[in-house]
Amino acid sequence: MPLCVFLAIFLGSFRVPYEEIKRMILEIDEAQLSESMIQNLIKHLPDQKQLNELSKLKNEYKNLSEPEQFAIVMSSVTRLRPRLGAVLFKLQFEEQVNNLKPEIMAVSTACEEIKKSRSFSQLLELVLLMGNYMNAGSRNAQTFGYNLCSLCKLKDTKSADQTITLLHFLAEVCEEKYPNVLSFLEDLQHLDKASRVSVESLEKTLKQMEGQIKQLGTDLETFPQPEDPHDKFVTKMSISFFFLVQAKDQFKQLSTIHKSMENLYRDVMEYYAIDLKKVSVEEFLTDLSNFKTMFMQAAKDNMRRKEMEEKQRRARIAQEKAEKEKLEKQQKKKHLLDIKTEKDETGVMDSLLEALQSGAAFRDRRKRTPRFKGDQSSPACKNSQVFRSRRKEERSGASQSSMGSWFHKAGADAE
Repeated sequence: MPLCVFLAIFLGSFRVPYEEIKRMILEIDEAQLSESMIQNLIKHLPDQKQLNELSKLKNEYKNLSEPEQFAIVMSSVTRLRPRLGAVLFKLQFEEQVNNLKPEIMAVSTACEEIKKSRSFSQLLELVLLMGNYMNAGSRNAQTFGYNLCSLCKLKDTKSADQTITLLHFLAEVCEEKYPNVLSFLEDLQHLDKASRVSVESLEKTLKQMEGQIKQLGTDLETFPQPEDPHDKFVTKMSISFFFLVQAKDQFKQLSTIHKSMENLYRDVMEYYAIDLKKVSVEEFLTDLSNFKTMFMQAAKDNMRRKEMEEKQRRARIAQEKAEKEKLEKQQKKKHLLDIKTEKDETGVMDSLLEALQSGAAFRDRRKRTPRFKGDQSSPACKNSQVFRSRRKEERSGASQSSMGSWFHKAGADAE
């Protein structure tokens, strides 16, 4: 798509007279100028050669398209592109400084924390001890050190049942036996922010800023005397607001703390025997930040696992208690039934003995029906009744004699 089309779209979005846009640029009206506006002008305006050619068509201004008319108006601004670049740099400078400084300080502080943290050093010692214990008897036994970038690999070594990793075990050991080591999580509080900083991007931005400051100084020194009374470029950029002086001063401060940052991360990389040619500081900080995050997650996993085990233990104890109470209840019930049965059996024997002694057991027997029917007053009937009466008396006497003998024998046996 031709540049004039983009320029037409840009002009259509602002709806501001061309002469007013020209005034904003000449006076550096920061209340009206915006970064996006300057960026679009730099991107879509024709180059200086094309502007010079279009300026020759001033007499045909009314017959030209809107982009061409706008280009003719802008062609009268001296050194338009360098001017726009300087204005954009001024508008962005404070924001760039505010963004760069915290990033530089984050990396510097993180490097200091890594080197000075005693708890982090103790953690690394524990990892080395665990590694040497696991590698006992192998060619890697009694290792003197290891690459810090391999800390994240602790999560790849799992238990036989695949439920926990070596990282979980390390977190558990620290929590139970070396709780002071856990303070490394607080010691390295700037690590996460530092890991998101691109040191390479920092260096690139600072070099670009340095070049822009030098270019601005050159432009101000070689800038021609303004022909337009509205032209305040030199005044606002160097004299009235001392922007160039302020920019140089702030850049010097940034350069100083950036140099300090470089010394710190080189020092910590050398301290841990890490080759900067093989591992960048971004990779180093990112690996440590990831390890810190994974360690915290492992500690949380351990806590959840312990809570689950404790919950299962309590449930098991409650179940065992319930089963024990149920068994005791059943045994108690059985015992009560046994006692009742014994009492019932004792009562039956007592009643039987009492009935036998009193003869009630025999009185309750059903009377036999007489064999002979007829006249009760006959001699045969009377003889039969006398005979039965005698037999009954004999049996009763024999039974009492037999019971007396049984009780006598039972008493003797008891004695």
